[in-house]
Amino acid sequence: MRVLVAEDEQDLADLVAVGLRRHAMAVDVAYDGAAAVERLTVNDYDVLVLDRDLPGVHGDTICQDLIRTGMRTRILMLTAATSVPERVAGLALGADDYLPKPFDYTELVARVQALGRRNQPPLPPVLERHGIILDTHRLQVTRNGRHLRLSRKEYAVLEVLMRADGAVVSAETLLESAWDEHADPFTTVVRVIISRLRGKLGDPPCIQTVPGAGYRL
Repeated sequence: MRVLVAEDEQDLADLVAVGLRRHAMAVDVAYDGAAAVERLTVNDYDVLVLDRDLPGVHGDTICQDLIRTGMRTRILMLTAATSVPERVAGLALGADDYLPKPFDYTELVARVQALGRRNQPPLPPVLERHGIILDTHRLQVTRNGRHLRLSRKEYAVLEVLMRADGAVVSAETLLESAWDEHADPFTTVVRVIISRLRGKLGDPPCIQTVPGAGYRL
């Protein structure tokens, strides 16, 4: 899952981003409305965590523009306003969910995960293929009963491959899904993670390289 956090309180924005990354999400951060609009124009996000009172370009405007252009990005709106009429007004703008500040961090993570699932084909919370069992709720992976200790990036790449259900996934798609905007598309990071995954998954080999196309599980 790829997430954009648009929040002008930098400490809060960075804290949210770090926490979401711990749940194997690729996260970019924007500290004002103009930066958020720029990133939304360039990148494809599953979820936007949007401070309603952003400077520069107001969060209401960003929300309305996303809805008008038909982008599939789900919107979780944040605000210090806690009254029911203001929450209703935020949802009326087109936001998918609304969370008042201060918020419980575990609740924010759960809401982001729930919104992200709306952008993907319905799948069971536990994915199974080639003896691999991936529990998307616990972020745990086993193969043939053996627990695998994966890095967050290895887990994210494996989840994308398993969700593809045998279809070929390009390196570009893996970069867009599992890395943030700072990833260099000309590096070998995808190949390195695939190599590490193959080593940890063990025998029999289950990740196939499709020359010129990508990878398939």
